[in-house]
Amino acid sequence: MNRKSMRMLTVAGVTLGAIVLTACNPTLRTHGYRYTDGEVPEIQVGEDTEATLLATLGSPSVRGTFEENTWYYITDTREYLAYLRPNTLARRVIAVRFDDEGTVAEVTEYDVSDSRQVNYVARTTPTRGRELTLLEQVLGNVGRLPTDQLGGQENLPGGAGGPRRND
Repeated sequence: MNRKSMRMLTVAGVTLGAIVLTACNPTLRTHGYRYTDGEVPEIQVGEDTEATLLATLGSPSVRGTFEENTWYYITDTREYLAYLRPNTLARRVIAVRFDDEGTVAEVTEYDVSDSRQVNYVARTTPTRGRELTLLEQVLGNVGRLPTDQLGGQENLPGGAGGPRRND
């Protein structure tokens, strides 16, 4: 091998190594509400109202479904690594509850340690009829004669077969 081909091979190897290493680099993404300038404004119970909160923090991430007077500001930071499931590094939820006059009554803060794992129930609804195997579906019509050859019967769309009257 000459020096030029050796140099080309070295450059290609270094480039390939750099590409492989950057593919394994985790990516951090922040979802949800972002504080302006990284500062968390203080919410004063009994003083702030819905209008002042909208002016300070903006629209909430979510409004309460069952508690209509509760606003939630949610921030979530996740780490993504190649094809793996994302890992939640930080989560902050600020729940602001208002009284009937629209004044802040309570402020509660939650983080990742307050979250719970929810197990989904994998139930299926049974349907009428019987389930056909793949082989039954493929070979189901093998050997059947067309219905129009059996004395004027036709197979109508929608599964209504049988004799058809031509009155």
